[in-house]
Amino acid sequence: MIEGSALWLFIAALGAGTFGLRFVFLGLVGNRPLPAWLLRHLRYTAVAVLPGLVAPLVVWPAATGGALDAPRMAAALVTLTLGYAFRNVILAIAAGAATLFAGLAFFG
Repeated sequence: MIEGSALWLFIAALGAGTFGLRFVFLGLVGNRPLPAWLLRHLRYTAVAVLPGLVAPLVVWPAATGGALDAPRMAAALVTLTLGYAFRNVILAIAAGAATLFAGLAFFG
């Protein structure tokens, strides 16, 4: 376990880092327009972060002790396929969730 003083130092450092990152964009850039190339790259930030958050939950799920299983892989495949085919995030998430629940009910 981490000691109390080290924990608070770590929390303060994370807070200062978070403040610094936000201040760069809000305080320093402020009301100046961002270059077009930067806006183009920032548009894809969420698209890049979301798979990074979801992929470990599909490939190494804690519920199975880190082993692959068919229901999660099927749900991921359905979500990717419908999201790509219909360009509808809500439909893809709902269908993936339904596939996961059905797969867990069927396969146990």
